[in-house]
Amino acid sequence: MKYLYAFLFVFGSTAVFSQTATVQGIIFDESITPVPFANISSATTGTVSNANGFYSLSIPANRAIELKISYVGFKPITLKLNLKPDQVEELNFVLKTTVEQIGEVVLQNEERARIEGVTTLSPETVRKIPGANAGVENLLKTLPGVNSNNELSTQYSVRGGNYDENLVYVNDIQIYRPFLIRSGQQEGLSFVNTDLVRNIQFSAGGFKARYGDKMSSVLDIEYRRPVSFSGSFEASFLGGSASVEGVSEDKKLSAIVGLRYRDNSLFVNAKDIEANFKPRFADIQTFFTYQFNSQFELSFLGNIAVNSYNYEPYTRQTNFGTINDPKALLVFYEGEEEDRYETYFGAFKATYKSDENYTGKLIASAYHTKEQEHFDILANYRLGSVSSDFGDGNLGEVEFTEGAGSQFTHARNNLDALIFNLQHLGSYHIDEHLLEYGAKYTHEDIRDRLQEYEVIDSAGFSIRPPLPDFANDQPYNPFKAPLEVYQSIRALNSTKIDRLTAFLQWSYRTSLGDSRLWMNAGIRTQAWRVSGKDIESNTQHIWSPRAQISLKPNWDKDMLFRLSGGFYHQPPFYRALRDSTGTIIPTIKAQKSIHIVAGNDYSFRVWDRPFKLITEAYYKKLEDVNPYTIENVRIRYRARNYAEAYAYGLDMRLNGEFVPGTESWFSFGYLKTEERQGNREYISRPTDQRLKFAALFQDYIPKMPKLKLYLNLVYNTGLPGGSPQFVDPYDFQSRLPDYQRVDVGFFYALKEPNDNFSKKNWLSVFESVDVGFEIFNMFDKLNSITNTFVRDASSKNQFAIPNFLSPRVFNLKFSVRF
Repeated sequence: MKYLYAFLFVFGSTAVFSQTATVQGIIFDESITPVPFANISSATTGTVSNANGFYSLSIPANRAIELKISYVGFKPITLKLNLKPDQVEELNFVLKTTVEQIGEVVLQNEERARIEGVTTLSPETVRKIPGANAGVENLLKTLPGVNSNNELSTQYSVRGGNYDENLVYVNDIQIYRPFLIRSGQQEGLSFVNTDLVRNIQFSAGGFKARYGDKMSSVLDIEYRRPVSFSGSFEASFLGGSASVEGVSEDKKLSAIVGLRYRDNSLFVNAKDIEANFKPRFADIQTFFTYQFNSQFELSFLGNIAVNSYNYEPYTRQTNFGTINDPKALLVFYEGEEEDRYETYFGAFKATYKSDENYTGKLIASAYHTKEQEHFDILANYRLGSVSSDFGDGNLGEVEFTEGAGSQFTHARNNLDALIFNLQHLGSYHIDEHLLEYGAKYTHEDIRDRLQEYEVIDSAGFSIRPPLPDFANDQPYNPFKAPLEVYQSIRALNSTKIDRLTAFLQWSYRTSLGDSRLWMNAGIRTQAWRVSGKDIESNTQHIWSPRAQISLKPNWDKDMLFRLSGGFYHQPPFYRALRDSTGTIIPTIKAQKSIHIVAGNDYSFRVWDRPFKLITEAYYKKLEDVNPYTIENVRIRYRARNYAEAYAYGLDMRLNGEFVPGTESWFSFGYLKTEERQGNREYISRPTDQRLKFAALFQDYIPKMPKLKLYLNLVYNTGLPGGSPQFVDPYDFQSRLPDYQRVDVGFFYALKEPNDNFSKKNWLSVFESVDVGFEIFNMFDKLNSITNTFVRDASSKNQFAIPNFLSPRVFNLKFSVRF
């Protein structure tokens, strides 16, 4: 609680309202021809569109205003808006000659999110909130039910699921991740480029049938379509990014391009391992759209990413134990690691609207990844007691060696994967009914060479694998058989997976007395076939029915109740088919999960400002579970469906304008997830993170509103600490220490969108300019992600040595938008 008190004391303050927001876009006629000199007006202000149909209008913020768009010969459009300070909302309108259009844009967007139990995140908030791996995933980790204890990783687990159980879509296109990642330091950049994002929606469970066959969550991203020329640039000690966007003169072609570069040396060089680190990642993304006519458009989404990770360790000293019995692991290294990941992604999407009721989409995408994981590292270690005498000149050093030895690890892992998708989506409106359907074919071609071994020596004795075939009682009775490596994996796989997927979904809106009722029901099906070299082909099939119901009573209090659930299946991806020896098991079944999610939204006003309390309780029952272990962020499956599991919990989030004109929230989550292998008792799953508290807070100084503060606070109870190779996980159920982290950023806005500068001022050419600094891990907490297990030959003890994450780090940052 002391950190909460410090947070409230240091960052609690009051502020004043910003005054305006901006609405901008393009006015079209029914043939999608820009309309020049159309009138756009509110009660207090107005403007006209230019020769290209483009308009931009400043309106009062934090107030419900009515916007009217009109032009001689066309029916006017009226809509209601309530925007936040400094918010820039893109609204494109089509003027018609027949029916008058009336809408409440903000209410419709919020209503849809509430009905579906979807969390909507602001792209502007994503760009501003500090984090060691800033981006959409950084913000997701502040939500209840979303857990991660590695700030250098973009991976996350949701409500007891693992990293492979989360769906990610960009513009209706499913996104894939690299395969060989074993450490958050090696991952590279998140696929999602926040400079290109328009909308972000996230569901932590109970999602609809239109989303794919995974068991935990959906992240649905929409990239924006530009309406004018603009761009952005950002630079910091961690790298930089740039984007540029624009439209053609006839407004039919729009394009946006983003480039990013990141160097994580600032973090990894501050850790307890002294080494030569060069983790460097870069990518380029493009999104093009061409509007042929009012009915047909074609878009392209492309991405090229090159990630290199060169690691040459020298020494490491990790102190652990207790105050009364301090210990340390001292390691001297030789060798290096060279990893490289190259991914290429491209997708075409054709959208056809025959009328206002039907929309059809055809999507073709390809994902190609080439991955290399090569290392030869020799580690000579000493394990012993540490001097704790303050008068001793050797304070903190190992003074009595309890164990000594060496470990040699080798890997020559290469993977080449090509994934091709062809998909058709359709939606049809009939009065208050909405029918959606889809069909998809996927071909996965993976070629994988896995070659790893590990040799362990302690006090002059080669430690053999603790397998049943070995009577391993060294050093008392030397083992005279030929030398064996402690761990060895060799496999050469050529695997192909063909999938056919389809779904049908129905949504309906009606009234129940004075209350409003929404219903959604759908079903998914998938058939897949695994084949390849030296693999006996196997075909399987699953059905996945899902449903949602939402009720908004006609009460004085603004409340909404939701109930959702269904049968969720996760057919095995390549990594789930590969066991600990690298062998492909084609008969692995889809993991099954029954979801039940009950939720409540309560919207209210305090201090004349909007707030919302979101509460969800959930239960999952899992069958045909494929057990796995996690080494850092590397998942290794057993490739056997011999376990069952469950997960239940409670998620709560209170968000609103704690400071006028800004959005902040506080999250709380409780989770319990356990599994049972065979007929044994239940034990904690690797993702059993019981309690979570998180806060995202935005503030500014009342007398200096351009000086802003952004705070990201996460507290998680400890995860299970894992287990060494070749041992029974039932014997290793200890937990890591609690994860505690606070990242904070202080920024000064040299220019904001509503500032007016003379043309002589260099700032006048920019829309906004911000400069500031960030403090990562402000309280310098020693968080650990996993354990390294060191074995002593004489005592046969396994010592769990924590692998610590990054300490306190400072970063300078400069960003502009034009």
